[in-house]
Amino acid sequence: MSHHTPRRPRSAESPLLSVRDLSVRFRRRGEPDTVAVDGVTFDVEPGEIVGLVGESGCGKSVTSLAIMGLLPGRNAHVGGEVWFDDTDLLTLGPDALRSRRGRDLGMVFQDPLSSLNPVVTIEVQITEALRRHRGMDKKAAASEAVTLLERVGIPDPARRVKSYPHQLSGGMRQRALIAIALACGPRLLIADEPTTALDVTIQAQILELLRDVVAETGTALMMITHDLGVVAGLCDRVNVVYAGRIVERAERHRLFATPRHPYTHGLIGSIPRLDSDPGEELPAIAGSVSDNLPWDGACAFAPRCDRAIEACTGTTPPVETAASRMLRCHNPVPAVSA
Repeated sequence: MSHHTPRRPRSAESPLLSVRDLSVRFRRRGEPDTVAVDGVTFDVEPGEIVGLVGESGCGKSVTSLAIMGLLPGRNAHVGGEVWFDDTDLLTLGPDALRSRRGRDLGMVFQDPLSSLNPVVTIEVQITEALRRHRGMDKKAAASEAVTLLERVGIPDPARRVKSYPHQLSGGMRQRALIAIALACGPRLLIADEPTTALDVTIQAQILELLRDVVAETGTALMMITHDLGVVAGLCDRVNVVYAGRIVERAERHRLFATPRHPYTHGLIGSIPRLDSDPGEELPAIAGSVSDNLPWDGACAFAPRCDRAIEACTGTTPPVETAASRMLRCHNPVPAVSA
Protein backbone atom coordinates (compact mmCIF):
# COMPACT_ATOMS: atom_id res chain seq x y z
CA MET A 1 0.00 0.00 0.00
CA SER A 2 1.56 3.30 -1.04
CA HIS A 3 1.27 6.41 1.12
CA HIS A 4 0.49 9.67 -0.63
CA THR A 5 2.32 12.45 1.23
CA PRO A 6 0.65 15.86 0.87
CA ARG A 7 3.04 18.58 -0.15
CA ARG A 8 2.75 22.32 -0.28
CA PRO A 9 4.86 24.80 -2.24
CA ARG A 10 7.74 26.20 -0.20
CA SER A 11 8.98 29.76 -0.62
CA ALA A 12 12.07 31.48 0.76
CA GLU A 13 9.83 33.12 3.39
CA SER A 14 8.24 29.87 4.62
CA PRO A 15 8.91 28.84 8.23
CA LEU A 16 11.11 25.79 8.75
CA LEU A 17 8.42 24.28 11.00
CA SER A 18 4.78 25.25 10.82
CA VAL A 19 2.43 23.66 13.38
CA ARG A 20 -1.25 24.20 12.63
CA ASP A 21 -4.15 23.33 14.96
CA LEU A 22 -2.26 20.43 16.54
CA SER A 23 -4.35 18.33 18.90
CA VAL A 24 -3.56 15.22 20.93
CA ARG A 25 -6.16 13.10 22.70
CA PHE A 26 -5.38 10.06 24.81
CA ARG A 27 -8.06 7.39 24.69
CA ARG A 28 -8.83 5.12 27.62
CA ARG A 29 -11.33 2.31 27.44
CA GLY A 30 -14.55 3.15 29.24
CA GLU A 31 -13.45 6.69 30.09
CA PRO A 32 -13.67 10.10 28.33
CA ASP A 33 -10.71 11.14 26.18
CA THR A 34 -7.97 13.14 27.88
CA VAL A 35 -7.13 16.23 25.82
CA ALA A 36 -3.43 17.01 26.24
CA VAL A 37 -2.96 19.40 23.31
CA ASP A 38 -5.91 21.45 22.07
CA GLY A 39 -5.37 23.38 18.83
CA VAL A 40 -1.76 24.54 19.11
CA THR A 41 -0.44 26.73 16.28
CA PHE A 42 3.04 28.24 15.98
CA ASP A 43 6.00 28.61 13.60
CA VAL A 44 9.75 28.17 13.90
CA GLU A 45 11.94 30.07 11.45
CA PRO A 46 15.38 28.80 10.30
CA GLY A 47 18.03 29.64 12.90
CA GLU A 48 15.42 30.87 15.41
CA ILE A 49 15.09 29.87 19.07
CA VAL A 50 11.42 29.49 20.01
CA GLY A 51 10.24 28.73 23.53
CA LEU A 52 7.23 26.73 24.74
CA VAL A 53 6.70 27.69 28.37
CA GLY A 54 4.29 26.56 31.05
CA GLU A 55 3.87 24.51 34.20
CA SER A 56 4.22 20.74 34.15
CA GLY A 57 1.08 19.17 32.69
CA CYS A 58 0.30 22.00 30.25
CA GLY A 59 0.99 19.91 27.13
CA LYS A 60 4.46 21.13 26.15
CA SER A 61 6.24 17.78 26.04
CA VAL A 62 3.30 16.04 24.37
CA THR A 63 3.45 18.71 21.65
CA SER A 64 7.11 17.90 20.99
CA LEU A 65 6.49 14.14 20.97
CA ALA A 66 3.63 14.60 18.50
CA ILE A 67 5.90 16.63 16.19
CA MET A 68 8.55 13.89 16.34
CA GLY A 69 6.01 11.09 15.84
CA LEU A 70 6.94 9.45 19.14
CA LEU A 71 3.50 9.10 20.73
CA PRO A 72 2.02 5.59 21.12
CA GLY A 73 -0.20 4.91 18.12
CA ARG A 74 -2.65 2.70 19.95
CA ASN A 75 -4.19 5.20 22.37
CA ALA A 76 -2.96 8.61 21.19
CA HIS A 77 -5.00 10.36 18.51
CA VAL A 78 -3.09 13.22 16.84
CA GLY A 79 -4.82 15.79 14.62
CA GLY A 80 -3.87 18.96 12.78
CA GLU A 81 -0.82 19.58 10.59
CA VAL A 82 2.93 19.70 11.23
CA TRP A 83 4.66 21.10 8.13
CA PHE A 84 8.42 20.69 7.89
CA ASP A 85 9.63 22.22 4.62
CA ASP A 86 6.94 21.10 2.17
CA THR A 87 5.87 17.92 3.98
CA ASP A 88 3.20 17.33 6.64
CA LEU A 89 5.02 15.05 9.09
CA LEU A 90 1.73 13.69 10.43
CA THR A 91 1.04 12.04 7.06
CA LEU A 92 4.33 10.13 6.90
CA GLY A 93 4.52 6.40 7.44
CA PRO A 94 6.77 4.97 10.19
CA ASP A 95 9.77 4.32 7.89
CA ALA A 96 9.67 7.77 6.25
CA LEU A 97 9.36 9.47 9.64
CA ARG A 98 12.20 7.39 11.07
CA SER A 99 14.47 8.57 8.26
CA ARG A 100 13.60 12.19 9.09
CA ARG A 101 14.37 11.82 12.79
CA GLY A 102 18.06 12.28 13.39
CA ARG A 103 18.72 13.55 9.88
CA ASP A 104 16.39 16.57 9.79
CA LEU A 105 14.92 16.58 13.29
CA GLY A 106 16.91 16.06 16.48
CA MET A 107 15.65 15.86 20.05
CA VAL A 108 17.29 16.30 23.45
CA PHE A 109 15.17 14.61 26.10
CA GLN A 110 14.59 15.69 29.69
CA ASP A 111 16.34 12.85 31.53
CA PRO A 112 19.55 11.68 29.85
CA LEU A 113 19.98 8.69 32.16
CA SER A 114 16.68 7.18 31.03
CA SER A 115 17.07 8.37 27.42
CA LEU A 116 20.49 6.80 26.88
CA ASN A 117 20.83 3.03 26.55
CA PRO A 118 22.47 1.92 29.83
CA VAL A 119 24.14 -1.22 28.40
CA VAL A 120 25.74 0.37 25.33
CA THR A 121 28.70 2.78 25.21
CA ILE A 122 28.31 6.40 24.17
CA GLU A 123 30.36 5.61 21.07
CA VAL A 124 27.90 2.99 19.84
CA GLN A 125 24.93 5.31 20.45
CA ILE A 126 26.50 8.13 18.43
CA THR A 127 27.91 5.98 15.61
CA GLU A 128 24.56 4.25 15.08
CA ALA A 129 23.05 7.53 13.89
CA LEU A 130 26.12 8.42 11.82
CA ARG A 131 26.16 5.10 10.00
CA ARG A 132 22.41 5.05 9.37
CA HIS A 133 21.86 8.63 8.24
CA ARG A 134 25.27 9.72 6.94
CA GLY A 135 26.47 6.40 5.51
CA MET A 136 29.79 6.46 7.36
CA ASP A 137 31.88 3.33 7.82
CA LYS A 138 32.73 2.12 11.31
CA LYS A 139 36.13 3.86 11.53
CA ALA A 140 34.94 7.22 10.21
CA ALA A 141 31.91 7.15 12.50
CA ALA A 142 34.08 6.40 15.54
CA SER A 143 36.34 9.34 14.73
CA GLU A 144 33.35 11.64 14.24
CA ALA A 145 31.92 10.51 17.59
CA VAL A 146 35.06 11.77 19.35
CA THR A 147 34.84 15.06 17.44
CA LEU A 148 31.21 15.50 18.48
CA LEU A 149 31.98 14.91 22.16
CA GLU A 150 34.79 17.44 21.93
CA ARG A 151 32.42 19.90 20.27
CA VAL A 152 29.91 19.68 23.13
CA GLY A 153 32.64 20.27 25.70
CA ILE A 154 33.28 16.82 27.17
CA PRO A 155 36.89 16.63 28.44
CA ASP A 156 39.12 13.80 27.20
CA PRO A 157 36.58 12.77 24.53
CA ALA A 158 38.66 9.88 23.18
CA ARG A 159 38.38 8.17 26.57
CA ARG A 160 34.86 9.26 27.47
CA VAL A 161 33.42 7.98 24.20
CA LYS A 162 34.10 4.43 25.47
CA SER A 163 32.14 5.08 28.68
CA TYR A 164 28.69 3.80 29.57
CA PRO A 165 26.06 6.39 30.62
CA HIS A 166 26.29 5.55 34.34
CA GLN A 167 30.02 6.35 34.25
CA LEU A 168 29.35 9.99 33.31
CA SER A 169 28.13 12.85 35.47
CA GLY A 170 24.69 14.33 34.88
CA GLY A 171 26.13 17.27 32.96
CA MET A 172 28.28 15.03 30.75
CA ARG A 173 25.32 12.72 30.06
CA GLN A 174 23.29 15.71 28.89
CA ARG A 175 26.19 16.83 26.67
CA ALA A 176 26.43 13.32 25.22
CA LEU A 177 22.70 13.40 24.48
CA ILE A 178 23.16 16.74 22.68
CA ALA A 179 26.06 15.22 20.70
CA ILE A 180 23.80 12.36 19.56
CA ALA A 181 21.07 14.84 18.56
CA LEU A 182 23.59 16.92 16.58
CA ALA A 183 25.36 13.97 14.94
CA CYS A 184 23.61 14.26 11.59
CA GLY A 185 23.34 18.04 11.44
CA PRO A 186 19.56 18.40 11.94
CA ARG A 187 17.95 21.64 10.85
CA LEU A 188 15.57 21.60 13.82
CA LEU A 189 16.56 20.65 17.36
CA ILE A 190 13.88 20.14 20.02
CA ALA A 191 15.12 20.41 23.62
CA ASP A 192 12.62 19.15 26.21
CA GLU A 193 13.53 20.53 29.65
CA PRO A 194 17.25 19.85 29.01
CA THR A 195 18.44 21.44 32.26
CA THR A 196 15.84 20.26 34.78
CA ALA A 197 17.94 17.76 36.75
CA LEU A 198 21.18 19.77 36.65
CA ASP A 199 22.65 22.23 39.16
CA VAL A 200 22.66 25.93 38.30
CA THR A 201 26.26 26.06 37.08
CA ILE A 202 25.83 23.10 34.73
CA GLN A 203 22.47 24.50 33.55
CA ALA A 204 24.22 27.69 32.44
CA GLN A 205 26.85 25.68 30.57
CA ILE A 206 24.25 23.58 28.73
CA LEU A 207 22.25 26.66 27.73
CA GLU A 208 25.42 28.35 26.49
CA LEU A 209 26.23 25.23 24.47
CA LEU A 210 22.78 25.23 22.85
CA ARG A 211 23.09 28.94 22.06
CA ASP A 212 26.48 28.35 20.44
CA VAL A 213 25.11 25.45 18.36
CA VAL A 214 22.40 27.70 16.93
CA ALA A 215 24.88 30.50 16.22
CA GLU A 216 27.45 28.23 14.56
CA THR A 217 25.21 25.92 12.53
CA GLY A 218 22.02 27.89 11.89
CA THR A 219 20.00 25.04 13.41
CA ALA A 220 16.58 26.15 14.64
CA LEU A 221 15.90 25.36 18.31
CA MET A 222 12.58 24.69 19.98
CA MET A 223 13.09 25.01 23.73
CA ILE A 224 10.50 23.43 26.04
CA THR A 225 10.75 24.57 29.64
CA HIS A 226 8.84 25.60 32.75
CA ASP A 227 11.68 27.95 33.71
CA LEU A 228 11.20 31.53 32.54
CA GLY A 229 14.80 32.23 33.53
CA VAL A 230 15.87 29.90 30.70
CA VAL A 231 13.58 31.74 28.29
CA ALA A 232 14.85 35.16 29.35
CA GLY A 233 18.41 34.39 28.36
CA LEU A 234 17.89 32.18 25.32
CA CYS A 235 14.71 32.46 23.25
CA ASP A 236 13.82 34.86 20.44
CA ARG A 237 10.07 34.26 20.62
CA VAL A 238 8.03 32.73 23.42
CA ASN A 239 4.78 30.74 23.38
CA VAL A 240 3.09 30.51 26.78
CA VAL A 241 1.07 27.29 27.04
CA TYR A 242 -1.78 26.55 29.43
CA ALA A 243 -4.09 23.50 29.43
CA GLY A 244 -3.05 22.49 25.91
CA ARG A 245 -3.42 25.88 24.23
CA ILE A 246 -1.11 28.82 23.61
CA VAL A 247 -2.49 31.74 25.62
CA GLU A 248 0.15 34.33 24.72
CA ARG A 249 2.91 34.70 22.15
CA ALA A 250 5.40 37.55 21.90
CA GLU A 251 9.01 38.45 21.27
CA ARG A 252 11.06 37.72 24.40
CA HIS A 253 11.83 41.30 25.50
CA ARG A 254 8.27 42.45 24.88
CA LEU A 255 6.81 39.51 26.80
CA PHE A 256 8.90 40.23 29.90
CA ALA A 257 8.37 44.00 29.71
CA THR A 258 4.58 43.83 29.30
CA PRO A 259 3.07 40.40 30.03
CA ARG A 260 -0.61 40.68 29.07
CA HIS A 261 -2.13 37.31 29.96
CA PRO A 262 -2.69 36.86 33.72
CA TYR A 263 -0.99 33.45 33.53
CA THR A 264 2.14 34.91 31.94
CA HIS A 265 2.02 37.75 34.46
CA GLY A 266 1.82 35.24 37.30
CA LEU A 267 4.70 33.13 35.98
CA ILE A 268 6.97 36.16 35.64
CA GLY A 269 5.89 37.50 39.03
CA SER A 270 6.83 34.23 40.73
CA ILE A 271 10.49 34.46 39.65
CA PRO A 272 12.74 35.28 42.64
CA ARG A 273 14.36 38.71 42.37
CA LEU A 274 17.72 39.80 43.76
CA ASP A 275 16.31 43.23 44.68
CA SER A 276 13.39 41.88 46.73
CA ASP A 277 13.31 42.39 50.51
CA PRO A 278 14.68 39.52 52.64
CA GLY A 279 11.84 37.42 53.96
CA GLU A 280 9.36 38.78 51.42
CA GLU A 281 6.86 36.12 50.40
CA LEU A 282 7.18 35.05 46.77
CA PRO A 283 3.98 35.58 44.74
CA ALA A 284 2.39 32.34 43.53
CA ILE A 285 -0.40 31.38 41.16
CA ALA A 286 -3.28 29.88 43.12
CA GLY A 287 -4.32 26.27 42.60
CA SER A 288 -2.77 23.77 40.20
CA VAL A 289 -2.83 22.89 36.50
CA SER A 290 -5.63 20.38 37.12
CA ASP A 291 -7.92 23.23 38.24
CA ASN A 292 -9.20 24.22 34.82
CA LEU A 293 -12.34 24.51 32.70
CA PRO A 294 -12.88 23.11 29.17
CA TRP A 295 -11.69 25.54 26.50
CA ASP A 296 -14.78 24.99 24.36
CA GLY A 297 -17.00 26.98 26.73
CA ALA A 298 -14.73 29.02 28.99
CA CYS A 299 -11.18 30.12 29.72
CA ALA A 300 -9.32 27.16 31.17
CA PHE A 301 -7.32 29.45 33.46
CA ALA A 302 -10.41 31.13 34.99
CA PRO A 303 -10.52 29.09 38.27
CA ARG A 304 -6.95 30.24 39.11
CA CYS A 305 -7.14 33.77 37.71
CA ASP A 306 -7.34 36.87 39.93
CA ARG A 307 -8.66 38.90 36.96
CA ALA A 308 -11.52 36.53 36.06
CA ILE A 309 -14.81 38.15 35.06
CA GLU A 310 -18.19 36.61 34.24
CA ALA A 311 -17.29 35.99 30.58
CA CYS A 312 -14.27 33.89 31.60
CA THR A 313 -16.45 31.06 32.90
CA GLY A 314 -19.06 31.14 30.15
CA THR A 315 -17.33 32.03 26.87
CA THR A 316 -14.21 30.84 25.08
CA PRO A 317 -11.78 33.78 25.00
CA PRO A 318 -11.15 35.19 21.51
CA VAL A 319 -7.71 35.13 19.95
CA GLU A 320 -6.31 38.62 19.37
CA THR A 321 -3.31 39.10 17.10
CA ALA A 322 -1.63 42.46 16.70
CA ALA A 323 1.95 43.58 16.03
CA SER A 324 3.41 40.05 16.19
CA ARG A 325 1.73 39.37 19.52
CA MET A 326 -0.99 36.78 20.13
CA LEU A 327 -3.27 36.89 23.17
CA ARG A 328 -6.15 34.68 24.32
CA CYS A 329 -7.89 36.48 27.21
CA HIS A 330 -11.16 38.24 28.13
CA ASN A 331 -9.58 40.60 30.68
CA PRO A 332 -5.84 40.98 29.99
CA VAL A 333 -3.37 42.81 32.20
CA PRO A 334 -3.07 46.48 31.08
CA ALA A 335 -0.18 47.09 28.70
CA VAL A 336 1.97 49.16 31.05
CA SER A 337 5.74 48.65 31.07
CA ALA A 338 6.89 46.74 34.10
